Amino acid sequence: MEPALILSSALLLFLLVTVAKGVRQVPQGNKWVVQRLGKYYTSLNPGLNFVIPYIDSIAYKVTTKDIVLDIPSQEVITMDNAVIMTNAVAYINIVSPEKAVYGVEDYELAIQTLVQTSLRSIVGEMALDAALSSRDHIKAKLKAAISDDIADWGITLKTVEIQDINPSGTMQQAMEEQAAAERAPATQVEEGSELLGANRRRDSRDTAKEEAQRRLAPLEDGRDVFMVAHLATEVVARCGDGRVEAWDDRAFEELLQRVGHVVHLARQD
Repeated sequence: MEPALILSSALLLFLLVTVAKGVRQVPQGNKWVVQRLGKYYTSLNPGLNFVIPYIDSIAYKVTTKDIVLDIPSQEVITMDNAVIMTNAVAYINIVSPEKAVYGVEDYELAIQTLVQTSLRSIVGEMALDAALSSRDHIKAKLKAAISDDIADWGITLKTVEIQDINPSGTMQQAMEEQAAAERAPATQVEEGSELLGANRRRDSRDTAKEEAQRRLAPLEDGRDVFMVAHLATEVVARCGDGRVEAWDDRAFEELLQRVGHVVHLARQD
């Protein structure tokens, strides 16, 4: 192969590489940051762009689509010294890529840390009950607190949402124990009322039985027919109107036998 042909081929290859390095096609939803001799020069928008080969270089490729940042869960102490667990999610959009890459070392980590510290500060000024029931209020204050700070980095905060805000494990256990302690007196009162009612019913049955036995005792001679009949009527009435829930079968049998004996003696007389 002749030297001239080799030189021509090398020159052609160099030209092709140079043209390729000078033409940049940026995808939609992205912006590329260009440095010229190590210094920020410009940002390339989506589409076909041209740069100076070997002098300009693509330093950063930044997305312009919304970014979802998950804020890790953390313990927060409220104004009344209660410990709660809270986390959040932030939606951001990069509007100035050069500020995002040159203004802060790691913008995602910086925003996560900023949200966490702001959230601790906001919840720390609230009582436990207010913190658990005021998500919208916390969200509004949190967005206002960090929007201006991240604007210096060329980033817009679309929204921030509170995912979870719950008492810590130890705090939850303490709340459950307190609720159980508050319910205990009511349960004891109810059980005491039931026991008192049962005792009263038992005393009523015992009293009725003792009265029956007392009034049957004088009837050993079997001659007071009217007293036996009156006692039987009274016992039946008491069982009927609910004052005595049950009557001993043996007592009834004894009563019937004595009534029958009285009737028999009366017939003989």
